[in-house]
Amino acid sequence: MIDRSALIALLHERSVRRGDFTLASGKKSEFYIDARLTTMSPEGLSIIGVIGLAALNETNWNVDSIGGLTLGADPIAYAISYASASTKPLRAFTVRKESKTYGAGKLIEGPFREGDRVAVIEDVITTGGSAIRAAEAITKAGGTVAGVLALVDREEGGRDNISALGIPVVSLVRASEITHRVQK
Repeated sequence: MIDRSALIALLHERSVRRGDFTLASGKKSEFYIDARLTTMSPEGLSIIGVIGLAALNETNWNVDSIGGLTLGADPIAYAISYASASTKPLRAFTVRKESKTYGAGKLIEGPFREGDRVAVIEDVITTGGSAIRAAEAITKAGGTVAGVLALVDREEGGRDNISALGIPVVSLVRASEITHRVQK
C-alpha cells in the first residue's frame, strides 16, 4: 500500500500554484490546483490508482464502474480501473461535456452500462458543479450514483453541495493539506 503522504507531496510539488486565478466555477482564488500535472504523470497514475481503489474499497458503494466529466476525471478513473484489474475490475468511462453531434451521439463514452452502480470521479471539487453534472448524465443514462470520489476537495462548499443531493463524497486529499507550504 502506498502512503497517502506520497500523493500529498506529489500534488504539492507539481500541481499547486499561487497567483490570481479564475476557477472553472467562476470563483476567484489565490491558488490553483492543476491536478492534471500530477494525474497525467506516471508517478501520479501509479499512486492515485492504488490509493483511489483502496478508498473505494473502504466505502460500501459496491460499484461496477467509475467515471466523470472529461478531462479532469479521466486519468483518475483509468488509473483506478487499471489498479482494480487483479481484484474486482471496475470499468472506467468518460462523461462528455456535450453529446457528440455525429456517430451514436453519446454523452457517456466507454464501457458504462445501464444499471451500473457508479462512483463519480472528480479531480478537484470547488462548488461540486462538475461532479453534479456527471451524476445527472449517469442517472439519465440509467446508472445509479453511489458516491463521488474526488482527488482534491478545495474545502469551498462543493462537498456540501453534492451531499445535499444525497450523494456521499470521499476525497483523497484536502486542499489545506497541499497548499500550506506553497510559495509565490
